[in-house]
Amino acid sequence: MPTQSDLNIEAALQRAHAHWNAGQADQAEQYCQRVLAIWPGQADALHLMGLIAHAYGNTDIAIAHLRQACLAPRAPAVYASNLAEMCRQKGLLDEAETMARRAIAMDDALVMGWNNLGIILQECGKFEESAACLERVVAFQPDWAQAQNNLANTYRRLGRFDKAAQHYRRALALAPDYAEAHSNFAFLLSSQGRHDEAATEARLAIDLNPRLVDAYLNLAEVELSRYRYEDVLRVLDMLRVFAPQHPAALMAYAKALRHLERLEEALDFASKAVLYAPQSAEAHNTLATVLQSLGRTEDALIAFERAETLPGAVAEEAATGRAALLMEAGRKDEAMAALSHAIAHFPNSVQTLSMLTDLQTCKPGQPVLAPLEACLAEGERRPLGDRVKAHFALAKAYMDLQEPAKAFAYLDEGNRLQRGLFDYSSAATKEKFGNVIERFGQAKYKAFARSTIASELPVFVIGMPRSGTTLIEQILSSHTQVTGAGELSALRLVVERSMNFPYGIEVIDGAETTRMGQAYLNEITKLAQGSVRVVDKMPGNFIYAGLIPMLLPKARIIHARRNAVDTCLSCYTKLFSGEQRFAYSQTELGEFYRLYEKLMAHWRAILPPERFLEIDYEEIVDDVEQQARRMIEFMGLPWDAACLEFQTNSRVVRTASVNQVRQPLYKSSKGRWKAYESWLGPLLDALGKGAA
Repeated sequence: MPTQSDLNIEAALQRAHAHWNAGQADQAEQYCQRVLAIWPGQADALHLMGLIAHAYGNTDIAIAHLRQACLAPRAPAVYASNLAEMCRQKGLLDEAETMARRAIAMDDALVMGWNNLGIILQECGKFEESAACLERVVAFQPDWAQAQNNLANTYRRLGRFDKAAQHYRRALALAPDYAEAHSNFAFLLSSQGRHDEAATEARLAIDLNPRLVDAYLNLAEVELSRYRYEDVLRVLDMLRVFAPQHPAALMAYAKALRHLERLEEALDFASKAVLYAPQSAEAHNTLATVLQSLGRTEDALIAFERAETLPGAVAEEAATGRAALLMEAGRKDEAMAALSHAIAHFPNSVQTLSMLTDLQTCKPGQPVLAPLEACLAEGERRPLGDRVKAHFALAKAYMDLQEPAKAFAYLDEGNRLQRGLFDYSSAATKEKFGNVIERFGQAKYKAFARSTIASELPVFVIGMPRSGTTLIEQILSSHTQVTGAGELSALRLVVERSMNFPYGIEVIDGAETTRMGQAYLNEITKLAQGSVRVVDKMPGNFIYAGLIPMLLPKARIIHARRNAVDTCLSCYTKLFSGEQRFAYSQTELGEFYRLYEKLMAHWRAILPPERFLEIDYEEIVDDVEQQARRMIEFMGLPWDAACLEFQTNSRVVRTASVNQVRQPLYKSSKGRWKAYESWLGPLLDALGKGAA
């Protein structure tokens, strides 16, 4: 026979649930508190209090209530399932998985329990198990649009894009205004390289639900895939209005800002993401990439390791990121051990296999070929990024195997796919370079205002990518009085913040050139580490070569030159981590080289010869000591024999030449293009007769 207190509790709970179902959360909470005043551990009241707290956005309080509710001996399975979902939202994936498994063990017919477990396993990177759970949910309720969407998400993560598309379309057929499904479908389309369709789906999702965080994130991802970083920031600024501390948004900001080389800002956003989501593997991975870009190698390694060990779906990316960072730092044995570890855990990872292919000479029967070719055989079921990497990796492998026909079949397709990701115009480049030449006319140049800065600290190494700039920097930075700073964006940023280059060049005065020069000097002084010279080897600074003596009259410029066809072939065979938009079409590449060549001829005519030195890659290969001595003398420094041991230099090298620069020089790199002449017709035509 129930007591009066029991009856009061039962009645209070009934009223609490009635108010909750009627949308009257405050009244529901009051009745729950009455129950808990009488019976502090009453599971039903605690569970409802947890739901109320969650509805108000108080996830920590909600989890605390549900944890206590689940301690009751006869707590229903749905309580454990709800706790699992809240833990997932908080990033507590281990606890979420434990509670979700407990829920279905208690009631294997609990559809919501299977659904929650499937989503949690998806976020843990356990995609096969996730698919099995969600297939069961769809079998239970085939007309449940949310279940179709969830299953599609898992198949997308598995790389089974055909099945993912099928289930997204089914979800949208069941619920055409289902904003989340439109948003997720956008992400799938973006992964396939169908960016215009993806953007349309993401914008539709935002129209349907202007506060749907993932829709903004997916639209940002579309623009990130198209290298439209300013557009990424505009999308995220819209999201920031109502979700200023959302960890995924903070990560997206950090990624875009890193690509824009606004690294301190990127670090701020990445650090906040880790602060707000300390158990998020993706947050730590994002932080690691920013720290890597800042040259904070040890901190970046720690962040990569944290990302790899936390539950989540970025373990593969973090493992390969750590291996790449160790290679950049010249720690080859550790890098190869990290890469072996990554391959053991992710044997079919295109990123890992591509890195392995780049680091070693492929031999007959090499096991990397089959999984890379299998990736391409799957077509659009695999992400576009994976397919592009696989094409370039297979091209490298077949060049090693001396099968150029196969190599160029992969190379041409990989370049075609990559070229489709962004806009580029040879005509616009021609106009821009022409404007530079016109405004830096030889007669006018002598009259331009000069800075009063007398520092000899900066040394600029400029030229085409893959022309020997990294090798030159490695030789110079082996000198005890020289620091190699890598490819710095500092000069470009100073110019962009100060003028519309080249149009503003004729109106700036001496005060402005001094200010700009000092702004650049302030940046590189931080990197000097007591050296008397700092080498900035951003190749693309060749466009500013005439401006450099105006800002920094005592700076030195070294122009790296290499055979035109060898240079362009090396660009064409490399999937750059940066954009290098001109490099993915033989014709556009040849046209760009001719424009660069014309601009450099102009600079040669007007730059002060005591501040401008040209070094040919082929001459370094033939006699490295003579050319090294020329450069050291040009820099006004005493000779240092360490410059001849450049391959042992342990500094961080963060360019496409990271592997080659650690090796001794080989003369086989000279005239390399001749072995591939039959496949270089468009390039040779664009370069013109006699260009080689």
